[in-house]
Amino acid sequence: MLKRKYIYTNKHHSNKGIMSTILGIIDLISIVYVVYNTYSRGGTAPLRYASGCVLVLFFSFVGIILGLVGRQESERFHLFAYAGIILNIVAIMGISGILYAGAYM
Repeated sequence: MLKRKYIYTNKHHSNKGIMSTILGIIDLISIVYVVYNTYSRGGTAPLRYASGCVLVLFFSFVGIILGLVGRQESERFHLFAYAGIILNIVAIMGISGILYAGAYM
């Protein structure tokens, strides 16, 4: 019979990486909400949508910083840190695309 080899470790996921991922998910959901509601209104966006996008930008930068700090922690898994960094960069790119489309289209 084959013996199963298990690897035991004390590593855990970084709390800062998990928070970065959560912020990235909230950012992307907020962007989708704003774009969908603006489209359903015929292209007119209230001022609260713009302020929501500014908050998304702020949260995205905070999420990137948390992801980078979570990546620097030793003896931790880095999956959520990388996922948070990627999600927050995608959110910043989405806001940049919205601003570009609003200015030049």
